[in-house]
Amino acid sequence: MSPMDARIEAELAALEGLSSAALKERWVTMTSSPVPRISPAMLRLALGREIQARALGGFDRQTGQRLAQAMAAGSGTVAVSPGTRLVREWQGRAHVVTVGEDGAVRWEGRGVSLPLRRCPRHHRHALVRACLLRPQEEDGGMKSVRCAIYTRKSSEEGLAQDFNSLDAKREACSAYILSQASEGWSQVPDRYDDGGLSGGTLERPALRRLLEDVAQGRIDIVVVYKVDRLTRSLLDFSKLVEAFDAASASFVSITQSFNTTTSMGRLTLNMLLSFAQFEREVTAERIRDKIAASKAKGMWMGGIPPLGYRPDGRSLAVVEEHAALVRTIFGLYLETGNVRCLAQRLERDGLLAPMRTTGTGRRIGGRPLSRGQLYLMLKCRTYTGRVQHGDQVYPGLHDAIVPDELYDAVQAQLAANTHGHRQRIRAAAPSLLAGRIVDRTGVPFIASHASKGSATGAQKRWRYYASAPRQSGGQGSTVRIPAREIDAMVLHRIATLFEDMLDLIERTALEVDPRRLPALEIRGREIAAQLRGRNRELLDTVLLRVEVEEGRTMIHCSSEAIAALLQAEQADHAPARVTLVDGARLRRSGRAMKLVQQDGRTVMAQPDASLVRLIVQAHRWWDELRKGEVNITMLCEREKVSDAWMSRVLRLAFPSPAITGAILTGRQPAGLNSAALLATGAVPVRWCEQERMMMQTS
Repeated sequence: MSPMDARIEAELAALEGLSSAALKERWVTMTSSPVPRISPAMLRLALGREIQARALGGFDRQTGQRLAQAMAAGSGTVAVSPGTRLVREWQGRAHVVTVGEDGAVRWEGRGVSLPLRRCPRHHRHALVRACLLRPQEEDGGMKSVRCAIYTRKSSEEGLAQDFNSLDAKREACSAYILSQASEGWSQVPDRYDDGGLSGGTLERPALRRLLEDVAQGRIDIVVVYKVDRLTRSLLDFSKLVEAFDAASASFVSITQSFNTTTSMGRLTLNMLLSFAQFEREVTAERIRDKIAASKAKGMWMGGIPPLGYRPDGRSLAVVEEHAALVRTIFGLYLETGNVRCLAQRLERDGLLAPMRTTGTGRRIGGRPLSRGQLYLMLKCRTYTGRVQHGDQVYPGLHDAIVPDELYDAVQAQLAANTHGHRQRIRAAAPSLLAGRIVDRTGVPFIASHASKGSATGAQKRWRYYASAPRQSGGQGSTVRIPAREIDAMVLHRIATLFEDMLDLIERTALEVDPRRLPALEIRGREIAAQLRGRNRELLDTVLLRVEVEEGRTMIHCSSEAIAALLQAEQADHAPARVTLVDGARLRRSGRAMKLVQQDGRTVMAQPDASLVRLIVQAHRWWDELRKGEVNITMLCEREKVSDAWMSRVLRLAFPSPAITGAILTGRQPAGLNSAALLATGAVPVRWCEQERMMMQTS
């Protein structure tokens, strides 16, 4: 470890033991700015970001510009490129400002840094409860006993407060340790706080750190408020006990008196944990049974109501203006007989999805209804005054919007329409490689698709190529390749071949007059542009077959077709095909496969719009909170979002510059999605740990 790395590590380690007041004092000392009104855990993360940015550097110029442009795109401001000159006349004098390559503006010889959103992020760890265990003392005097406090909270509610329930539990544990000072107990400075994490799993960041420190002999006693804060699973508890015993450590619950060094103490503890696990499982069963029983009585059990209704207690009330649109849609479908034509008709008539506000304050609607949304509406039994639960349908407490006769006629029309294989030319987004993509044994993949609902209620279609067992319902291993990614990769590789004319001539053994070379290069660029534009007919002419293996993808093109497109003759020894080899490999993710490059990035280096939106929103919120004028509660009220959601998004203002830059350019690993970023504990303070967790390629 270099001296600089050692200094950074020492400063970051010091943050973990600081109190809320000390963190605020450190922020003022370091930044000379007001203290943001955020939780201590979030402030600790922000300080960690400041420490590392000052020592290692923040965003580079390109990343800063991309972030500024992304934020300007959604705020109504204008993104200014380097080299731009801005002129304004004021009080009879012309003032000229020039934007430099470094992102700073120059005015009368003075440089002013443009405000680039850059801040660290960290999971706000929450305190929770604790458990009690007394260590054995050796004969002959008192020894020093190192005690670590572990806290956990299942939800993030209230964690943004300066003094939350976790802080209260931690202070209670600290007081207990202090009361045992006569026995040599002392509290270690490290904090082990897991906020918003369930006790049903051991995969908790702070708990993992705690177990590592226990295994290394740094901790003698783990102090918790209640034993169920440590775990609610008997199996997991047995693993923890084994880990503690192996390190000659023990644990204590300050609200439950038992000693796990005796057989009776262990029996008592196992009984408590059994009831904790039983309580969790019974609660889940009761919730499921309650939902089923309520729906059987026709009650509405929450969620976003269908268009035409609004929540009304445990029922739905008709919104007549929206209900009229629903009836119009059902009637127009019977006229058009086709959902695609129905969507076009609605858009042509200017009939958009009405603006609505969900229970969480999110605004939806105001856009044309998609085909997926229309399919869901046409199949929704709620419009007939009924409630569906699984395969069962019950009479609902709400009024019907669509008569049974109209609903039945629409269902008959939907069933009568052809749902089989569509002709490729009719497909709005055809699978370009259908019939030409095979596995290493020559077995063809079959073009298929799946639909999944989005947060707005719309249905999004995912195209893929599936191996034969999945399509036929047979047994054996099955592979699914995302069509969008491999289509783009094949088009790019073939287009690149036409852009390098000298290499193409050599590969296909063309007999070309050197004087024709400039014209052929122009023709090659034209063909490449058409291929990148997804020209189906041109691809069918050139492409013979695509073979997908686990470590590579081979693209076979027709030499004769290439020569014909270039209007050139081939030599007698010309090969029948040109094979392009791409290093993209398949990586299994559950039952699906992802196409990734050797460094773990997706084949399509295209920014994920959802990730970019989250990053931009996080930086906007952080810019406001950093001024110290508003707190998270005030911001939540203005943005109409919950405290938990804002806390999760706000942490996305604090990834390392490398992670933020990768997201803004679409170079992040295939597994780094919104769910991974928003997961509790996804981003630790240290940049090296962040990049190891998020940018890993395996």
